[in-house]
Amino acid sequence: MRTEWLVLAMGIVAAACTIEPPAGTPAPPMAGVLEPGPREAAYGRTGGEVVNNPQLRDKIRSLFGRDWTPTAEGGGKVARGAAAYVGRTEPPRGVRIGETNYVAVTGCVPAACRSERVLLLIQEGGQGLLARLDEGGFSHYYAYGGDWGLAGSTARTVDSGLRALERSGDPYPRS
Repeated sequence: MRTEWLVLAMGIVAAACTIEPPAGTPAPPMAGVLEPGPREAAYGRTGGEVVNNPQLRDKIRSLFGRDWTPTAEGGGKVARGAAAYVGRTEPPRGVRIGETNYVAVTGCVPAACRSERVLLLIQEGGQGLLARLDEGGFSHYYAYGGDWGLAGSTARTVDSGLRALERSGDPYPRS
C-alpha cells in the first residue's frame, strides 16, 4: 500500500514539473560540439588569447558595453564587470548551432567558478558575437553584430550552445 502511494505521489510530482512552452514558441535551434580542428585556434589557442585577440578585443568590449568594467557610479548591471569573468578560461571549442559555426570560449571568476561564469560565442568569420554571463543565479545575455535573423533569440541560441557543451562534458573551468 505504501509503495502504491509513493509511486502515485512521484507520478503527480513528475507531471506537475513538466510545463509546455506557450503555443507558437519556436523550438531551440539544434546544437552540437564540432570535432577539434583549426577553427578553434583561429583567434588563439587559449581562452585568454581569444579574448585579447586584436581582431576581437574591441568587439568583445563593445558586446558587453558598460558591463565590461565596474564603475564607481554603478553604470553596468554586472557588479564585478564582465572582464572578471574571463579571469580563468578554457581553450576554445567549436560549436554548431542551427546552420552556423561558432568558436566557444567559457570562463569564470577565479574565486567563484561554480556560480559566476561566462560563455562567449564567436560566429565563424568573427562578425557576430553572443554571450551569456551567469552572475550568481541570474543570467545576462549579449549580442553584437552578425545576422541573427531566423536563428532565434540570443538566449535560445546561446543556451542551445551551452547545452551542447554540457553534453560533451563540463564546459567551465574548475575552481
